Amino acid sequence: MPMSTYLREIRSRIGHDLVVLTAAAIVVFDGQRRILLGKDVEQGFWSLPGGAIDPLEQPADAAARECFEETGLIVRPRRIIGVFGGPEFLIRYPHGDISYYTTIAFSGEIEGGSLRPRDGEMSELGYFNAPACESLTMSPSSRIIARQTFAALDSPYFEEARWRPDSPS
Repeated sequence: MPMSTYLREIRSRIGHDLVVLTAAAIVVFDGQRRILLGKDVEQGFWSLPGGAIDPLEQPADAAARECFEETGLIVRPRRIIGVFGGPEFLIRYPHGDISYYTTIAFSGEIEGGSLRPRDGEMSELGYFNAPACESLTMSPSSRIIARQTFAALDSPYFEEARWRPDSPS
């Protein structure tokens, strides 16, 4: 999995310890309202195109860049699906790194490119409808975003706040 220069520098200082990052993901539909997923080379699960946002990068640009790097498609983000976090967004990579992502998920339109795995992160790509997604081995984070996408909510998703001043930390 390619790592940015920024994250490589952080990892050189802290090793495999937890890093908290902001990420962008993008949902791209085909003409049959199926979403594009890629099969992760390292872990074998299916996931949405996406990844960490580089320092000073706009989230929509990160979503478009990650999609191109992973799928070969040139996309334009059109709307925010939601902002996601929680235990499903903690990832323990096979090589030992631990990362937690707060993810901004977009939906987008294809503007060009050629569908093919590009950067070695995905072994295969495919479009899946909601029932097919439920039967796939998906990353927990992509499953949550896919479910919210297929729910087609009118406003961006976020988990309701449960914190209160008198609640235990």
